Amino acid sequence: MTFRFAALTVILAALISAPSAHAQSADGTWLTQAGDARVKIIKCGGGICGHIVWLREPMDSATGQPATDSKNPNPALARRPMIGLPLFSGMEPAGPNKWSGQIYNADDGSTYASNVSLTGADALRVEGCVGALCGGETWTRAGR
Repeated sequence: MTFRFAALTVILAALISAPSAHAQSADGTWLTQAGDARVKIIKCGGGICGHIVWLREPMDSATGQPATDSKNPNPALARRPMIGLPLFSGMEPAGPNKWSGQIYNADDGSTYASNVSLTGADALRVEGCVGALCGGETWTRAGR
């Protein structure tokens, strides 16, 4: 009986001290490094999806209308509103707290090979590559 109680105590202590599932999840709203957009990330199939939910400047200063995906080379897509714009495609698990797929860059209307890594409970490293040239930024969890 004492052994069972000791084993149960050890198991409960391990569960209580384990990091929360939220700390290991990319799900949530993230502020871009420049602070100009917030991206909501959710589980999507076996991977993750992300779309813009907030912009510092939601209106196009030239038109006075809500900002659109104006740099997209496809004229039909160039009329899409920026709020709600999907950024990730095919973002599938590539290791613990890491996903690989493609990311859309609305600043230039291009899609890039991408890796997204949760580097801490409130830090997400987002990288994009064209050939051997890669760049990235760290997003912070918003509104905890």
